[in-house]
Amino acid sequence: MILRLLSLLTLLGAVHGAQPDAPSPIAAQLRDLQWGQLNFLHTTDIHGWLGGHLQEPSYSADWGDYVSFTKHLHLKADADGSDLVLIDTGDRIEGNGLYDASDPKGQYYFDIVKQADIDLICSGNHELYKKNSSDGEFRYTVPNFKGNYIASNLDIYNPDTGKLEPLARRFKTFKTKNQGIRILAFGFIFDFTGNANNTVVNTVEDTVKTDWFQEALREKDIDLIVVFGHVAIRSKEYSLIYKTIRSVQWDIPIQFFGGHTHIRDYKVYDSKSVALESGRYMETLGFMSISGLSSAGSKTQPSTLQKPSLKFGRRYIDNNLYSLYHHSGKNNDTFQTEHGRNVSAQINDARKSLKLDERHGCAPHDLWVNRTPYPHKQSIFTWLEKEVFPNHFKHSSRAKGGNKALVLSNTGAMRFDIFKGPFTKDTEFLVSPFTSGFSYVKDVPFKAAKQLLNLLNNEGPIMDEIARQNLMLAPPEQIAGRADVEASDDFYHWNLPGSGAQVALGDDKSLTPGYTTQDDAGSDGDDTVHSTIAFYNVPNCIQAAVGFELSHGNASEVIVFDDEEPDNVDVVYNEFIESWVLLALQYLGQKYNESDTAPYVEGETLTTVITDWVEANWDVEGKECP
Repeated sequence: MILRLLSLLTLLGAVHGAQPDAPSPIAAQLRDLQWGQLNFLHTTDIHGWLGGHLQEPSYSADWGDYVSFTKHLHLKADADGSDLVLIDTGDRIEGNGLYDASDPKGQYYFDIVKQADIDLICSGNHELYKKNSSDGEFRYTVPNFKGNYIASNLDIYNPDTGKLEPLARRFKTFKTKNQGIRILAFGFIFDFTGNANNTVVNTVEDTVKTDWFQEALREKDIDLIVVFGHVAIRSKEYSLIYKTIRSVQWDIPIQFFGGHTHIRDYKVYDSKSVALESGRYMETLGFMSISGLSSAGSKTQPSTLQKPSLKFGRRYIDNNLYSLYHHSGKNNDTFQTEHGRNVSAQINDARKSLKLDERHGCAPHDLWVNRTPYPHKQSIFTWLEKEVFPNHFKHSSRAKGGNKALVLSNTGAMRFDIFKGPFTKDTEFLVSPFTSGFSYVKDVPFKAAKQLLNLLNNEGPIMDEIARQNLMLAPPEQIAGRADVEASDDFYHWNLPGSGAQVALGDDKSLTPGYTTQDDAGSDGDDTVHSTIAFYNVPNCIQAAVGFELSHGNASEVIVFDDEEPDNVDVVYNEFIESWVLLALQYLGQKYNESDTAPYVEGETLTTVITDWVEANWDVEGKECP
């Protein structure tokens, strides 16, 4: 494996993020791309981060830089007679002000995304939660990518005709430009059940039995099957698709691309079938290569027969200009294409129009989703339950009227860390972009209410039902992690930043913290050699008391109160978990249903609750953040 430290004289001081406020990346030891006969660039779970990470040097490149990077790699492929295919596996929306801050949402976003020449693209679950977002896919993303959008198991009620129809074509066959590799591609979403009622997700089990799918599998003259989708690569859905293909095509190579779980991962199904998953939030550009495929050839390349053994290569690229310069063979003077520069300017103009740098306050220290244990003073969840919820909701009309409350929220509602420094309009959407409000059930017997948290956080009937419906309450990275318990206090090596086995140079004090991924091919997949970051497990849900004091050791213990227990409390909750709260109450013998619920504070969401608290408590108007 080649490790290179690029010349500091060549790059340092010349590396500047395309967005004006983006931090310059840090020089690092890099592993080269394993270029092959057929190459892929894969993005997934972007969640609106087209402007890059403006507080993290390792991931500071933007969508314009990606457009430039893909242009250079296409030119490389043309020069050596290989091929490059671009893939995106959904969840492009929700999680960044660039999408969420406009009214209507995505006002600038769709025009920016379409600037990349993506060859295969599909929907994620976040495109389907709300009717307006799935309609946005129908009206913008599907036509923007013409025949490249694939929806193998996803239907939509046409907003113009009201008729149920596939969101896009079910599959695609195509031939690559240079090698003439004949590809059959399917695009799936996992068995999602939380979609709005204007879409229908057909289960994978039902889909693989359909006549069209079975006929497509029997397509002649195919060199490779590509299965891409918003599906975890270690899921029952992909396992079923793999087995179904192998029952018909026992020897054809199969390349899977996945998403949804926000991790870097690579799985080997057999000697001719592998899968790649490429992280989250534009932190990662997934690179995959295959050599040894059969091909039909082209005007410039002869046809080939499949070799007895295939060679697969993978690389998880840290999305910063230092990495992109190296892998493209360019520098600060030669990297940006005119198209890429225009896309970066388009992003900057959109950010200015949306006033995403407008400051709400100044965070005095970092708050982490998973990098500190819960409860800990730097855990974002400790901050919510000790500071934000009690101090915000005490101003509700119910609380002012003397009604005590328990406030519940799932930890998966918090999508990102808060860094010390400016808390901006953009930050509020990075941290929690969702539009779900807070509802409540009034006057619930406290003897039942105090057991809710335990039911939502531990194995039992409620957790079994959540798993059956393929939903998650905790952060996606945690659900996906293949945990190898290393210590107590719920510490794990997750397959994401800081997870897995340390690479050979991992103890070098000069390494920057970052992804250290362990997958089926080993610990050398990350392009950048990093030191490990510890990640910690968090519960599904947290709770805070309003109008009285409580303390508890952790989320699985029965809570112990510092004063006399109330007889009844309002059970307040993030609307996303309403069905689970009501189900838990019914399990506890309380016969509540949806008709017993009401908004706790009209028009408030977790996003607005956090922002209001920040403005009231972290306001430093007229001052620079320290």
